Amino acid sequence: MTPSSTNPASVAAAPIDEGPWRRNLAVCMFGSFTTIVAMTLLLPFLPLYVEQLGVAEHADIVQWSGVAYGATFLSAALVAPLWGRLADLYGRKLMLIRASLGMAVAMALIGVAHDVYQLVGLRLLAGFLGGYASGSMLLVATQTPKARSGWALGTLSSAIMAGNLAGPLIGGALPPLIGIRNTFFAAGAVIFVAFLATAFLIREAPVPRGAKAGAMRPGAGWTGIADHRPVVAMWVTGMLLMLANMSIEPIITVYVAQLVTDPRQVTMVAGVVMSAAALGSILSAARLGRLADRMGHWNVIVGCLAVAAALLVPQAFVTAGWQLVLLRFLMGLALGGLLPCIAAVIRHNVPDGAAGRMLGYSVSAQYAGQVIGPLIGGWIGGHVGMRHVFLGTCLLMAAGAVGNALVRRSVSAGPGSA
Repeated sequence: MTPSSTNPASVAAAPIDEGPWRRNLAVCMFGSFTTIVAMTLLLPFLPLYVEQLGVAEHADIVQWSGVAYGATFLSAALVAPLWGRLADLYGRKLMLIRASLGMAVAMALIGVAHDVYQLVGLRLLAGFLGGYASGSMLLVATQTPKARSGWALGTLSSAIMAGNLAGPLIGGALPPLIGIRNTFFAAGAVIFVAFLATAFLIREAPVPRGAKAGAMRPGAGWTGIADHRPVVAMWVTGMLLMLANMSIEPIITVYVAQLVTDPRQVTMVAGVVMSAAALGSILSAARLGRLADRMGHWNVIVGCLAVAAALLVPQAFVTAGWQLVLLRFLMGLALGGLLPCIAAVIRHNVPDGAAGRMLGYSVSAQYAGQVIGPLIGGWIGGHVGMRHVFLGTCLLMAAGAVGNALVRRSVSAGPGSA
């Protein structure tokens, strides 16, 4: 970010409130929230649905539940760069229309699945057709004035994380009221409303002819980037963010059982611990985004990683459940600024014709962190000790802070280097 873009006087003088970017942001927030809820709401009742589809053995139910849940994120990670490139070529709004309509249809079809193979296939289809949240990040990053990009991306990030938090809660409340299959139909209907809002309310500046031609050249996106280090650093940072959030997932219930004296409260406390970090991120994302607009996105990234690393140490030595809840909440406050800042740094360091592709790879890296985190956390927790999960994640986050600081110092000053 250039110095003038962070100067309060220049920001005040610039016509930053002109154009439809606020309406675009509101629609993207609604669409991202609903699609993320749809991807996660089946978690509480997924084993029950798998059993309804004909799987009888307990071990098979657990195995198929894991396959069905992870299928969406696997296919989404594989196609994210493709949708990003098509967004560079044909416009970001068109990709959001495709994603919202595709997700609405996929969710309705999941509600009429007849066996577990169809369920897994339709979950793969949902991930393949989806990508609304990542597409929204790209549209907001490119259509919002740079002086307000951090705040806008932070606000959008809050909606995305709110979807992750609300999805399992809604999934636990709706099936007893309307049934499992009707829950999928209801989710599809709400996403269809997001499709209509996207189609009729979002306004996007046309893709420049020169940017489109540049995006069509093979390899032009990567070779057209003056300095690859900021982009690669953001990919790694996104992976570390998701790894840090997910590494505790396999061990949390067992770890909480060591801290809570009443066995009946273990699952409740574990659920609160899992939600605490997401709640903290929801509350802090927009504020940290606004701070990044003033101080520089990279400075906030380094600070967030360092604070998160420091907060992981006491998590390994807590003696009560409420202590773990508080520390996870504080960690969520620190990590809430990372997603919007990652998107902003990538956007400011790549040409317009490659922004979608590079942000698509960033999304794939984040999905990789969601997969790697539980694997690493489960292995370390089972073979080394549960406290070492927190300490090992601390070392990774600290390494990320140091690495980002070094890359930030070494790159030449320019747009997006802030």
